Amino acid sequence: MIVSAGGSATIGQERVWGAPIFVLGGLQLLVVLDGTVVALALPNIRRALGLSEAAGSWIVTAYVLALGGLMLLCGRLGDTFGRKRVFTFGVGMFTVSSLLCGIAWDPGVLVAARALQGMAAAIAAPTSMALVATTYAPGKARSQAFAVFAALTGAGSVAGLIAGGVLTEISWRLVFLINVPIGVLVTAGALVYLRESTGERTALDVPGAILGTFGVTLAVFALNEAGNGPTRPLVTIPAIASVLLLAAFVVVERRAPNPLLPFTLFHNPNRVAALVAVGLSGAIMMCLSVFISMFLQGVLHYSPLQSGMSVLPFAVSLAVGATVSSRLALRVQPRWLVIIACAIILAGCVYAATIVDSRPAYFPVIVIAAITIGFGFGFAVIPLTLSSIAGVRPADIGPLTALSQVAQSLGGALGLVAVGAAVSARVRSEGGTTDPAAVASDSQVHALAMGYGVAFLCSAAIAAVTGLVVLRMRFTPGDIAEGQAAQESAHAG
Repeated sequence: MIVSAGGSATIGQERVWGAPIFVLGGLQLLVVLDGTVVALALPNIRRALGLSEAAGSWIVTAYVLALGGLMLLCGRLGDTFGRKRVFTFGVGMFTVSSLLCGIAWDPGVLVAARALQGMAAAIAAPTSMALVATTYAPGKARSQAFAVFAALTGAGSVAGLIAGGVLTEISWRLVFLINVPIGVLVTAGALVYLRESTGERTALDVPGAILGTFGVTLAVFALNEAGNGPTRPLVTIPAIASVLLLAAFVVVERRAPNPLLPFTLFHNPNRVAALVAVGLSGAIMMCLSVFISMFLQGVLHYSPLQSGMSVLPFAVSLAVGATVSSRLALRVQPRWLVIIACAIILAGCVYAATIVDSRPAYFPVIVIAAITIGFGFGFAVIPLTLSSIAGVRPADIGPLTALSQVAQSLGGALGLVAVGAAVSARVRSEGGTTDPAAVASDSQVHALAMGYGVAFLCSAAIAAVTGLVVLRMRFTPGDIAEGQAAQESAHAG
């Protein structure tokens, strides 16, 4: 059912192929495309703006923090103010912030604009999923619509690898400016083709959102600066403030009538293990996305286009791994699938760390590493995603889905900052520099290679920890099936 702005109810659409699915999928394409092309363009952005490794990481971290920190709050805005209205506002805000990124005249403006992009994605992305569920009729039409939505996500990843390389060859600014015409089309399409719908109105937990977002942001800032000296006031003051804010967040959430983070969701230790593993997997994916591009461009001197094309085997093997594990998830305990995946990722990352200083040939050396790590990550994604909603009521699907997205986003941000600090420390210990403009001699390139080797070893260590965490995740295939049924019921609601 779709409740129009005037309050009347109409039956959801039976025909999938049409303007609405491309409008809704267009936002997903924007978000995925943006994440991919920015990772590819990051070395060029750092060189153009003279940024260090730690400073450059904020171009990614600012976006991810805003997205993860506000996802829980923004996921409820559509129910309160109308899904079409919120979706259109979010896409428009994403378009404007992309324009600001493209014309940014200094690093501070770029990081601020990236944070605005993350806020916009947090507003629009959850609402787009709700609109898919309410636009199309339950059953075959809705299932096909979600399949198309997912296909556009995959298409955005691959297109980002290719388009990002081409655009970066011309100018790093184009990787942001390309979002502007797409965003204008999606915004116009939303106004014309989408119908308004609302859900149950609930009070928004604004204090919780403010405390949680600022607490996590300060923690990441302190971690980011700790690589230059952990006892400096620039580290200790934000760290203490972060602890206080997060403690206040816990107090507020326990008393809030509609908390952003219902603590009852943590009563099941299996689910806690699943969410922690999701956060750790987000850290692995974010670190690999950024440091693989930096290694290919900074050490092997690949062009951005060559770099993008070089990681296509990673994307393809990831899709294969996800397909295989999705068929096994209803027959094998998900923890064993994730443990196998973590072992594959660990092996691939250790192998990658051993070849960084050998100037490896693309085929077969780099291809083997890309295929191994990609397959392992794809093999882990499906059982972790299904475990986060295993054995729950339909009413809990929304909060758990948002919580899983938050865990992945914040895990990625924290992981990137922590691993980036370790990389910077290793590069400096080798007598090198993370300033792209200052890397000229072979010894400095060697120092960079050693630093990126640390990044791959850190990713291997995170994979090992993930495998240990999921040992406590005792969900059965039956629990997974119940979660899928609850998800379908929630979408049909």
